[in-house]
Amino acid sequence: MASGIEEGRVTVLNGAGPATAPATGGRYVLCLLQQANRSRFNPALELAVEEANRLGLPVVACFGLLDGSNGFPEANARHYAFLLEGLADAAEGLAKRGIGFVIRKASPAEIAADLSREAALLVLDRGYLAIQKRWYAEIRGAVTIRTLQVEGDVVVPVEIASDHHEHAARTLRPRLLRRMEDFLHPLPARKVRHSAAGLRLPGLDIADPRAVLDGMALDRGVAPVRRFRGGETEARRRLRAWLAGPFTRYGTGRGRPEAAAASQMSPYLHFGQISPVEIVLAIRAARKGSEEDRAAYLEELVVRRELAMNHVHYTAHYDRYGHAVPEWARRTLAAASADPRTHHYSERELAEGRTHDHAWNVAMAEMRETGYMHNHLRMYWGKKILEWSPSPEEGFARTLRLNNRYFLDGRDPNSFTNVAWVYGLHDRPWAKRAIFGTVRYQSENSLRKIDAKAYEAAVNRLCEAERQG
Repeated sequence: MASGIEEGRVTVLNGAGPATAPATGGRYVLCLLQQANRSRFNPALELAVEEANRLGLPVVACFGLLDGSNGFPEANARHYAFLLEGLADAAEGLAKRGIGFVIRKASPAEIAADLSREAALLVLDRGYLAIQKRWYAEIRGAVTIRTLQVEGDVVVPVEIASDHHEHAARTLRPRLLRRMEDFLHPLPARKVRHSAAGLRLPGLDIADPRAVLDGMALDRGVAPVRRFRGGETEARRRLRAWLAGPFTRYGTGRGRPEAAAASQMSPYLHFGQISPVEIVLAIRAARKGSEEDRAAYLEELVVRRELAMNHVHYTAHYDRYGHAVPEWARRTLAAASADPRTHHYSERELAEGRTHDHAWNVAMAEMRETGYMHNHLRMYWGKKILEWSPSPEEGFARTLRLNNRYFLDGRDPNSFTNVAWVYGLHDRPWAKRAIFGTVRYQSENSLRKIDAKAYEAAVNRLCEAERQG
């Protein structure tokens, strides 16, 4: 571990020799913050600061804001509002540290290539989606200076955890547990010795994120939400509040949405506004909560989340039914595809929550209006779409489209993995039944442990708050 940043997180993309080899020339060290949108507890940024201090240079961070026809696939005003709030917050944090921040309407590859012309070194963060991998490949081909990539989105870097697609959580869990402690260290903010205040680099003014949003060409059919505000400051505030109270009932109440035991960290993790390592360390240091609470949450945050990273990293077309769903599940679903369906709904009826299933409609309302749904209900929600769709292929496509459109944390490795789980991924054959074959079925009985009236009342309050906004 070099200076608090684990060597296993650092990969040399351009330039021969070890990650510690010297860089020469340039006005600054450049750091692309495309996945990790935060000014602290960000290993890519801290490595950039270390290198800049060594070279006697300032640090410039940058972000490529995709807009119009080049926008991020399936992203809409809801997603961009949250993203821009987070970028505005990060910009404040970076300025306080003396780090420059440039945002332009460009692809990440374009802004990195352009700004690297005057840089001594380029440091990238890392994500695992196919579009992100394309950006990194474009950057590698366009940039001639030394380029390092630093993992900051998972606890254990994906290739270190496993070199292949894992069958299930039970196969990845022991691998993660063997390596977790090697990657769980505090990451204090380095002192920036050379301020970037004197640099003049053109970019967007992000101080008013709503004004930037208004100037973008994007899908405005899904509105921003009041329930969640983006940014690392808000993420840490929520984490502290959760650890001070709801965390103490996580072990026993995590399966009941009305218990309000969930941390609701997923949007902040998706947009890189908080580090999973920071959350793990905060949970370990919490004065409240039992070992059951800690173990249950770390199973979700580390094992299940990093199983999703493993899936998208090692699956070429994780957004396609024929690639994401295992063969045994596709075979049994195909054999049952002609089974009669009692209920049929169009995608519009599903989106508007106009089904015969009142509990499902309530959950859909929470998702549609507030951008969030409790994990237990997400499983039920997805299984019912499979049951009500004309074919498993169409059900998969519908589930993914609705997921990615309305959830703030949609278009995430967890999204693609959880949708595929509905259709048999990371699972085993169960008792055979109509429509599902031997893929796991989930009936209305699975909601019996939920206080449906309390949950509906909570959703009604949340939806009313959105309408008043």
